[in-house]
Amino acid sequence: MSNRKISFKRKNRYRPLWVEITGLILTISIFLLPFYFLVVNAGKNSEDSFRLDLTPPKDWKLLENFKTVLMDNNWELVRATKNSFIMTLFSVFFLVIIAGMTGFILHRKRDRISKVASVLILTALVVPPAIVPTIWVLQRLGIYKTMHGMVMIQVAYGLAFAVLIFKNFIGTIPKEIDEAAIIDGCTGWNLYFRIIFPLLRPVTIAVGIIATAAIFNDFTNPLYYLPGNENITLQQTLFNYISRYLTRYNLLFTDILYITLFPLIAFILFNKKIVAGMTAGAIKG
Repeated sequence: MSNRKISFKRKNRYRPLWVEITGLILTISIFLLPFYFLVVNAGKNSEDSFRLDLTPPKDWKLLENFKTVLMDNNWELVRATKNSFIMTLFSVFFLVIIAGMTGFILHRKRDRISKVASVLILTALVVPPAIVPTIWVLQRLGIYKTMHGMVMIQVAYGLAFAVLIFKNFIGTIPKEIDEAAIIDGCTGWNLYFRIIFPLLRPVTIAVGIIATAAIFNDFTNPLYYLPGNENITLQQTLFNYISRYLTRYNLLFTDILYITLFPLIAFILFNKKIVAGMTAGAIKG
């Protein structure tokens, strides 16, 4: 009887270990294997990369391929990097400011207007954007094919999700803080930016990182609303190595690797902040 109990305890003891090992193997297969495939084929020459296999190259050409991609089309990749960073930084800045203030107002004021606004925000998450009417509006406003017009589009498309995240997080901040600040004479802009906004740091970082990854990796919106060689973004540089009759896979994978490094570094540095910001608003709605 005692031997049976010991064997049963051993089975229960080692069962979580096998679960962890299985999860680790799945993680490596799903995430690390595609990245390995990307790096390996980016380091090959044109003939070897055409096979699209996992075999490492005998002679690594990663630095040469990177130099070719960087200098191709009169340093187009450098210009695309500049445009992508400008679009991302300004879009995320205005998105965080506007979404934070909107979420604060919607949560603190429980009237008919705020209820209607909340319904419209939920609707914006479901209804797809209308591309042709949006282009028509941008043309009438004179901001089509301009960077500030593209920033406005990115803020408008990401505003609904960001407002919901901010609104849920603001629910964890006691309303007594607002009332105490108002009694002390802190109202209006000072109330939000001096009292409330510093308390929103976790969710601000989370929304900022998520929006940065989404806007930085956006391909379709700049293609529609920001055409032109001078306005090219990083995602659009992939077209340089894809054609109807020939695809230079080694340069294509090198370009993808270059584009992937920026979001990857940001995620590694701020992944704990992302999780903290996303889960903090789930305590109280």
